[in-house]
Amino acid sequence: MREKIYTIDGTNILFVKSKKAKGINISVRPFKGVRVAVPYYVTFKSAIKVVNQRMNWITKHLDKIKAAENTITTFDATTNFQTRDHQLRIIQDYGENIKYKITDKAILVFIPNSMKMNTVLVQSEIRKAIESAWRKEAKEYLPKRTQELAKKHGFSYQKVTIKNTKTRWGSCSFVNNINLSLHLMRLPDYLIDYVILHELVHTKVKNHSQDFWGMLTEKSSMSKEYDKELKNYRIAIY
Repeated sequence: MREKIYTIDGTNILFVKSKKAKGINISVRPFKGVRVAVPYYVTFKSAIKVVNQRMNWITKHLDKIKAAENTITTFDATTNFQTRDHQLRIIQDYGENIKYKITDKAILVFIPNSMKMNTVLVQSEIRKAIESAWRKEAKEYLPKRTQELAKKHGFSYQKVTIKNTKTRWGSCSFVNNINLSLHLMRLPDYLIDYVILHELVHTKVKNHSQDFWGMLTEKSSMSKEYDKELKNYRIAIY
């Protein structure tokens, strides 16, 4: 059995066998709940014992996640939502399908009058439109900014790829390809720079050892403070 849900202390927890997992990895994510990645050589029974020992931590983080989930925006025609360069405009019309268009300064979303605004379908389509605008902005800004910071601080890398990741702001591959989330465009400039520098340091140090943090602090003296502030943002919630 590759995956199974167990109820522990009243919480449904998904256990999944993973080829990538090097150890038992517990994650708590918005709208997805608790997931436990279990290496193939470890039994679910053994993983449950570990989870039981971490239930206080899990409960604490679940409470934070649920509080954050309650802050998610429900979009309608009166919502005032602005990305870095684009203003959201929701327009109700007599069409049959939801459509959207990204102009130089606006995100235009056309919703048929026959559809209720608060449905999952409508909200999902509005978010697709917003994320399309963020992707456009990210492609224009992030590769250039990565190049500038790399040159300033003496780093080199292979290429920058923009992705719609929902769990990581960025990552650096073994061959120094840098992946950045389009959701970085939601952050203030200094936190965008921090995430980019974080990944650039990974071109030199592939872990989060003392050497890594020492080099990052050398390049960004507020790195510890920025790392803490970044945790106030959740990629899946806006």
